[in-house]
Amino acid sequence: MTTTEEPKMGRFSVEVELANQKDLNFADGGFISPQEVRRARVRGVVDSGATRLVIPASVAQRLGLEVSGSAKVRYADGRTADRSIVGGIQLSFGGRSGIFSAVVEPDRESALIGAIVMEELDFMIDCVGQRLVPRDPKQIVSEAE
Repeated sequence: MTTTEEPKMGRFSVEVELANQKDLNFADGGFISPQEVRRARVRGVVDSGATRLVIPASVAQRLGLEVSGSAKVRYADGRTADRSIVGGIQLSFGGRSGIFSAVVEPDRESALIGAIVMEELDFMIDCVGQRLVPRDPKQIVSEAE
């Protein structure tokens, strides 16, 4: 796991790999080569106060992701804005991966990793070590009643 400290408390960066899920399916089916899968390695700011995955518009374009809807986003300073949502993104980190949708931010340079990603991949935040750690290193654990 690559982890880089940031000056803000409770926020730190990790490097994640994003890929177009449709491309991965086409590669699995033999319709395109694995080298043709559109991928991007990006810095992702982990923020337990954020809900969703947010990616820069430049990354959404590079991956060829299709807009599937829109969402109203609220920023820390109280501003709101309507933003596009794209789907079919495979996010991989720490030997785990999942398929997510993401809010597209036009002026972002890094991804924002929110609670949905951390829950799905079963990572916890180690605030002291400024890193993501799996709850169980061997497997994802899901709660059921």
